[in-house]
Amino acid sequence: MTLVIAFIGKQGAVMAGDMREIAFQGDDSCIEELERELYSGSIASDNDLQARADEVGVTIRVRNDKAKISQQDGVLIGEVTETEGPVVRRKRLYATAGNYAIAEIIDSRPRIVQKGRASNFVVLGNEITKQIANQCIRGGWEGGTVPDAMRLIMLTMQIAASMTASVSRTFVLVHTDIAGNLADAVDRGLRV
Repeated sequence: MTLVIAFIGKQGAVMAGDMREIAFQGDDSCIEELERELYSGSIASDNDLQARADEVGVTIRVRNDKAKISQQDGVLIGEVTETEGPVVRRKRLYATAGNYAIAEIIDSRPRIVQKGRASNFVVLGNEITKQIANQCIRGGWEGGTVPDAMRLIMLTMQIAASMTASVSRTFVLVHTDIAGNLADAVDRGLRV
């Protein structure tokens, strides 16, 4: 699980997602220990991550090309994935001008867990990325336009990438000025 951030405004929505995916191989207890350290913020750089993985005997494979966000008919869609042993949990954020919804998919069973309206930032990620993003938003948002939110989101993505190895330095940013059909997008997404 890494980082997806969105701003939902009355005049539009913007969303960014990093591109990192980390696969772990080794003893389950060692993987859990490494993931706990990574997602709590005690591993800041890629070099530190590799060194710690070597120390605990875990093999890691890091990709920085996984697209976690997309746009369909004016609806922005972002997804983060978390695995705990055999259980795969996905959170999916749907955002459009004026509205958003969050769906959780556990073992292929989807359900809507939250809905909201304009003038909101929404952050999906692990413990440390959510903490970093929320601090950046609280410290940098004084209200404004969708372009203002876009600048803050880009800055937040850069700061998060410099503070934790769980976030890639590259990210994708999408935006819409359209109030797309959120209900249809959610229905289509939950059938997949």
